[in-house]
Order: sequence, then structure tokens, then C-alpha cells
Amino acid sequence: MDASSSAPALSAVVPDDTVRSLDGAIQSVWRIKLAGLTLAAFLPALFYDLTHLFSPDAWLPFGVLSGTVLGLGLLYVLVWPRLRYRAWGFALRPEELYMAHGVLNYVRTVVPLRRIQHVDVSQDLIEREYALGRLVVHTAGSRSSDVVIPGLPLGEAERIRDEIKRFILEDPLTEDPV
Repeated sequence: MDASSSAPALSAVVPDDTVRSLDGAIQSVWRIKLAGLTLAAFLPALFYDLTHLFSPDAWLPFGVLSGTVLGLGLLYVLVWPRLRYRAWGFALRPEELYMAHGVLNYVRTVVPLRRIQHVDVSQDLIEREYALGRLVVHTAGSRSSDVVIPGLPLGEAERIRDEIKRFILEDPLTEDPV
């Protein structure tokens, strides 16, 4: 008997055409959050420019610092969410949750459903406006081993949470032997 026949039957990694993508509205959510970060970086740069407007020891001409921060920030706001959205995908399989994400560092994660402790659906204020939720999967590992699927329609996130919960409750390996 070879080793492959004695292992439990887990589904193979699905091809890219069966991996589901996030809701497109998540791009707007990410843009709003990045616009806030851009503003938080732009205001101190503008303050520096204004306070050194007539200073002879200014190391940059007026507007160079704030203009650069604003230009790079706007480029980041317009381009990054689309790249990030295109890189995200997930699939809920009979015995595992598969996720693929990352623009610069592409990560593929497989979480066995048996290792899941509990599942949350959460929303921040911006996600609530777009009726999106985040599926947070807490595993049997450390806090850093928790995984998050952002940008799901709230109903779909709750449905996936309930499917995983059903698997956890019905799995004979998680039952108490007493």
C-alpha cells in the first residue's frame, strides 16, 4: 500500500478558473482607506512646505515635498486597489479553505477545516456602507495564523461562516470522546 492511498482524501488545489474573486465594491473601500492614508501623509508635508515658504534654509523648494507625497499617494489610491483585487481569490472546498492573494508577494494558503476553531464575520464603517463583510477564520495555531477574506457581500460571508460552522459541528474528529 503506497502512502497516497493511506492519506485522507483532501481535494487537490483547484485551478484558477474555479477560484472565486471578491466583490468588486471592495476596490472602492480600499480606495477610501488609502485616500485617508494619503491625506494623513500629505498634511504634514504641506505643513512643512508652508512653514518653510520664506525660509532661506529650506532644503526643498515650496511644493516639492507636498506635491510628491500627493502625486504618489494619488497614484497609489488609483492603481493599488485594482491590482490587489485582481490578485485575490478563494475557494471553499469540502475539507479546506483555499486562498490566494498578494500583489508583490503572492501567497497561497490552504486551511484544513478541521483546524478551524471559530469563524467571525466583521465589518468596519466603510465596509458597512458598501454591505461588505470580512470573514475571519481563527485556526488552532497562534494569533498570527488567523486568516481573513475581505470584500465579501455580507450575506455570502455569513453563508460561508455557517457552512464552516456546520462542518466543525459535524466533524467526528472534533467530538468529545467521553
